Amino acid sequence: MKEMKIMLVDDEERFLSTTKKLLERKGLQVSTASSGSEALDKLMAENVHVVILDVKMPGMDGIATLKAIKAQHPLVEVILLTGHATVESAVDGLKSGATDYLMKPTDIDELVTKAEEAFAKRKVLEEKIRMATFKWTMKQPRDILKDAGKIEE
Repeated sequence: MKEMKIMLVDDEERFLSTTKKLLERKGLQVSTASSGSEALDKLMAENVHVVILDVKMPGMDGIATLKAIKAQHPLVEVILLTGHATVESAVDGLKSGATDYLMKPTDIDELVTKAEEAFAKRKVLEEKIRMATFKWTMKQPRDILKDAGKIEE
């Protein structure tokens, strides 16, 4: 089983360092980014399973970052985290592909639980993709051509 890798994205440096230390004490692998654009850059180089993303950030806000993450890395699960929650931002975030939405300050154990749930969701999706790929590769060449419309029965 893969070990979960988390990325924290928040413009508050103190929150990033404190939360990173708390999560690492729980045995998790954690990287950080202080902006949406930095997170997108790091996601190109790092294999991250779950992003914990602040909604209110200068420049690229959390919702814009979420949409970009989902467009570029659709399997990455995103948990939105904010101290300024509104019903509108929660609905917008969930419609845009967020797995969950939590309020700051959040209990570290609750954050870990939500991250583990998001990671489990990702593993289910990866398994479905593996099985679909396996089934496709096990087809006979004639069946593949028929499915592609290249030959008739």
